Amino acid sequence: MISANLRTWKYFFPIFSSLLFFFLSLTVNVNAHLVNITYVLSAVSKGAVCLDGSPPAYHFSPGFGSGINNWLVSLQGGGWCNNVTTCLSRKVSAFGSSKYMAKQADFVGILSNNSSLNPDFYNWNIVKVLYCDGSSFTGDIQIVDPATKLNYRGARIWNAVMDDLLSNGMNKAKNALLTGESAGGLASILHCDKFSALFTSQSHVKCLSDGGFFVNLKDISGTRWIENYYNDVVTTHGSADSLPSSCTLKLSPSLCFFPQNVVQYVETPLFVLNSAYDSWQISNVLIPSTADPNDIWHDCKINIKCCSSYQLDIFQGFREGFLNALNQTKDSTLNGLFINSCFVHVQSVSQDTWLSPDSPMLHNTTVANAVGDWYFDRRDFEEIDCAYPCDKTCINKDWYFDRRRFEDYYEPVLRNQF
Repeated sequence: MISANLRTWKYFFPIFSSLLFFFLSLTVNVNAHLVNITYVLSAVSKGAVCLDGSPPAYHFSPGFGSGINNWLVSLQGGGWCNNVTTCLSRKVSAFGSSKYMAKQADFVGILSNNSSLNPDFYNWNIVKVLYCDGSSFTGDIQIVDPATKLNYRGARIWNAVMDDLLSNGMNKAKNALLTGESAGGLASILHCDKFSALFTSQSHVKCLSDGGFFVNLKDISGTRWIENYYNDVVTTHGSADSLPSSCTLKLSPSLCFFPQNVVQYVETPLFVLNSAYDSWQISNVLIPSTADPNDIWHDCKINIKCCSSYQLDIFQGFREGFLNALNQTKDSTLNGLFINSCFVHVQSVSQDTWLSPDSPMLHNTTVANAVGDWYFDRRDFEEIDCAYPCDKTCINKDWYFDRRRFEDYYEPVLRNQF
């Protein structure tokens, strides 16, 4: 049973629920590839710092063999903070301070150096950029409030980390792929053309967004909760100048935080990997706690198999809205699609969804093979799954949004922080 204390903090759930996949991956992995942390100390003098003023950081696995001049840069996900209160809560965690970041990270899925688990990118230089700004690497406010000592410098972190990587060999890249999951997947869209501009015209550069195509839809109460939330994020972090000007010249900056309004302006080839029943978006865009104060949707949000026929109809409506938003990008460089019907959030940084004997598939193709084929121009891949529950490869994937495990982990954390 959820404690009374935890229910008090349910309004903070959108911040933490997107971190769930990270904590669910903390179990021992027999194919573990542990990679040490690197702190970008030179970034501090540029004001490129985490929320608490500590230096940004990344994990780096050097390339080898034929991949020595190929680079994969992955942007970590982890939600956002939309006001002083939520940013202060992040400030005392690994998502707001490098002081709390793990000294080693387990590289699996698209980050793996095992050719049988990651056949197309295993020997590349692989970088996992850690996320400590809460704005998808877009914030830039010069003044630091002396009371809170919060630094909103996500855009500067992006620039400083890219400069550091270029000085360490990325400037020689023949092939480069910018990827990210969740809030990092959004960032990979927002920064896609900036990433491409770092390389010469001879470099083969593309971008991948995993679980980052967040859509601007009404919640079950008829309110656009996510639009208001993103407006708060963009305002709090001063993100407007860091968002694509091709969009902000036509729409308000907060609307340019939504991929559906940005992708049409992205010039670099882009692949979107997402579920049409994205579990984070179901729980926060469609059914935020403000729209379900009595927690009537609790069991359904945990496991789609627990939903009533009425609730499933609502989910089908969300899928339709998601696909309509995606359709707005049909004339863009978005020439890679893997849109399945699994009740998951991200799928590239977990081995069982990236490439394993029981991985999700579309047209008998795993995520890993679809992305690899698309990146290396072996074939086009633009596939959208049939509606739930037709996809039988999604069996046993519902645990990705097991909120009970999330609550068990975070109850003491929440109690101590708020």
